[in-house]
Amino acid sequence: MKQVHTHNNKQRRKLRTRGRIKATSDKPRMSAHRTNQHIYVQIIDDITAQTIAASSDKQLKPVKGTPVEIASLVGKDIAQKAQKAGIKQVIFDRGHFAYHGRIKAVAEAAREAGLKL
Repeated sequence: MKQVHTHNNKQRRKLRTRGRIKATSDKPRMSAHRTNQHIYVQIIDDITAQTIAASSDKQLKPVKGTPVEIASLVGKDIAQKAQKAGIKQVIFDRGHFAYHGRIKAVAEAAREAGLKL
C-alpha cells in the first residue's frame, strides 16, 4: 500500500521555516512572498493575527529596473512603514523561498533602511 503524503515539498519547507520563528508583539514577523511577476511583504503580529504594515511592487509607482532592484525598493518601503508604526525590530520569514535573489534584496534593503532583522 502506497503511503499518502499530506504536504508537498514547498509546504514542508514553509512549515519548517515557520516552526523556527518565535514572533512576539514587540518583534513581529516580516513575511516575504514572491511570484514570477511580483513581490509582496507584510509585517504580521501573530499574537493578534493582524497585519501591521504591507508593501508590494504593485503599490509603488511604476518603476523601471531589474526585479532585484524593484524588490530593494519594496524592502525600503516596508521599513519606512514599519518605523511609522513604531516597529524597530522584526523576524524575517522567507517562507519556502530560498534566501537569495529578490527575497535577499528585500531583507537587505529593509536592514539598510533601519529595520533590525
